[in-house]
Amino acid sequence: MLAGLLVGAADIAPEKVALQLLDWLPFVSADSGLAPIEQGLLLELRLPRVLLAAIVGGLLAAAGAGYQGVFRNPLADPYLLGAAAGAGLTTTAAIVFMKGDDNALLIPVAAFAGAIGGVLLAYALGNVAGRGGGTATLVLAGVAVSSFLTAVQTFLQQLKVEELRRIYAWILGDVGGGWDQVKLVAPYAVISVVILLLHGRLLDVLSVGDDEAVSLGLNVARVRLAVLLAASLATAAAVAVSGLIGFVGIVVPHVVRRLAGGSYRIVLPLSLIGGAAFLVLADLIARTVLAPAELPIGVVTAFFGAPFFVAVLRMTRRVET
Repeated sequence: MLAGLLVGAADIAPEKVALQLLDWLPFVSADSGLAPIEQGLLLELRLPRVLLAAIVGGLLAAAGAGYQGVFRNPLADPYLLGAAAGAGLTTTAAIVFMKGDDNALLIPVAAFAGAIGGVLLAYALGNVAGRGGGTATLVLAGVAVSSFLTAVQTFLQQLKVEELRRIYAWILGDVGGGWDQVKLVAPYAVISVVILLLHGRLLDVLSVGDDEAVSLGLNVARVRLAVLLAASLATAAAVAVSGLIGFVGIVVPHVVRRLAGGSYRIVLPLSLIGGAAFLVLADLIARTVLAPAELPIGVVTAFFGAPFFVAVLRMTRRVET
């Protein structure tokens, strides 16, 4: 996060940025020598961008760890149950059908509603089909719902071809929304993260298997539903303010698990921190590697995440063999 504040496309001396950050601390006075316009750039552009990237990255990684704990599958990620497809559909609908620039204010709300709706639809379908919502049934339901919602989104895109660039810009992800987006996501981030962290020990019990967990007195259905809802809330909040940013929920929890062990009492908080660091770093690369132009942050995460996903898949197959 400090690197994200010190480094940027604008040419500001890092030592002056550091002094300005110290000057903003309570009971600290430091003369940075920055002009008002440079202070405004730091306060209104870099700082909220770094905070939003940290919040979104932490939410996606914690949600990924939660999904992996529920499904006992290292390939599970925050978009497993239709959250991304639902958010993409409602955002596309808002762009296509709402007139004028006012629809920019509705995009986060539409994305949030779509993400939650997609997850609830997949969970309901999984319960109806599987009568209890087993992990395999829920995964298949999520795939089915995602495919359907994506098909509807593609149809809507063809209705207003001139908006395709704006739609794809959102799909590729962006954390430059400013303080308004930080304020929007903060309460949902707190609620979802607290619930996930409180269920770390229960996920450890769940990891031994449903039958064994029940014999130990665990209400498996309640734990699974609570973690799914919290992880989906975290995903929906992140998607609503940043668009679709993939692979964070797979890469970070898997690295944490290999370095710190498999206990979710450790994996969940470290995934939260690691996800924040990973996405801030990805955003730093996105806005500096082609400066003054910017890469979509989703392109950067995919560049690192896709090979990692293949490696995880190979290791998973080797273990199953």
